[in-house]
Amino acid sequence: MGTDLRAPLGQDRQKKARPRRGLSLERLLAAIAVAGLLGVSFYLMRASGLPDGAPSTVTLAVPPAASVPVTGPSPVPDTVTAPPLSSLLRSGGQAGADIKRSQLDDGSVVTTFSPRPRDGSGPLLIDARQVGQDPRLAAMPNEDLLEETALGRLPVKGPDGLRPMDHYARPWSGARGTRIAIVIAGLGLSQTGTQQAIRQLPGTITFAFAASGNSLQRWMQEARRNGHEILLQIPMEPFDYPANDPGPLTLATDVSQTQNLKRLHEAMGRMTNYTGVVNFLGGRFLADREALQPIMADLSARGLLFLDDGTSAQSKSGDLAKTLSQPQGFADLTLDATLSRQAILEKLDTLERIAQRRGSAIGIGSAFDETVGAVGEWVKQAESRGIEIIGVSALLSEPANQ
Repeated sequence: MGTDLRAPLGQDRQKKARPRRGLSLERLLAAIAVAGLLGVSFYLMRASGLPDGAPSTVTLAVPPAASVPVTGPSPVPDTVTAPPLSSLLRSGGQAGADIKRSQLDDGSVVTTFSPRPRDGSGPLLIDARQVGQDPRLAAMPNEDLLEETALGRLPVKGPDGLRPMDHYARPWSGARGTRIAIVIAGLGLSQTGTQQAIRQLPGTITFAFAASGNSLQRWMQEARRNGHEILLQIPMEPFDYPANDPGPLTLATDVSQTQNLKRLHEAMGRMTNYTGVVNFLGGRFLADREALQPIMADLSARGLLFLDDGTSAQSKSGDLAKTLSQPQGFADLTLDATLSRQAILEKLDTLERIAQRRGSAIGIGSAFDETVGAVGEWVKQAESRGIEIIGVSALLSEPANQ
């Protein structure tokens, strides 16, 4: 041992004899076992019913990628080819679409995916998710949920019964803690105000776009890319109409049902990807059951929710929604009746107390600088206290509210 310690490493040591390589009994048995497994695998594949001359490619519903070669003598198909992105945009399992891109007057580009008939080949995609849209596709309308009309593309239920309010809903945790939905309305009326709301407020805030606004499809796409659930704000006749005129598409009590539905559809055709409708003013119209009933019935048949801003004590929207089994609800507070940061923060604190007492609450405000700033500040603090800010559809779609 002493001599070994003093010797340089690796010197004056006896070389170990290398094992002789050959075909030992163990190697022979292992080779036989592998060959047997390959034979069994080949037999099972032939017995599974694959016909002779089966196609040499398999199309899988995976994200787009280059063809991946598969090597080896196995009868596995030679390549795996991903379908085009358009085939992944079907909620009802209908693969394939015609893609058309058009430029609007404001310079924005709208991509339209039109379904084309299936020829019986190719992948059949089934979207198992019932609520919420893939965030990567949130700015794109689902063609299965639209109908082409002379007044624009209007929302409808899908062939499988999927409602727009479910497909375009903002996903949430499903927890039964304290939940608050905040709706910021009036977007689309002011470019500066709309930009500020989209860029400053988190995606948990629900946006309501005014039907009389500008570039609604463009703003919708930006809001959806940022994660917002959106509503369409419909003008309705107030008690002091026409001195207080909500706009050219106002639903009124002194016009026919046909005329009101035409105005509603013209407003609805100006934008896509919304979960429902919220009123703008409308004290008199909401209180008139005969005038309101066909509007609520049309929204219900199309799979849309209705949010009442809660400012009219005489509103019949709740009673009509129950008869129609339509998702509907009332806002608990208007946040910015007094337009000051401190007053809005106090209203938000009151909204939180309501939610803690009842489990949930809905607040609504407008896209004023003071409102956007106060809501953005308050939401951060509320979430740190364990309050979940959710899209308004998550509250109105619950069975207790239907």
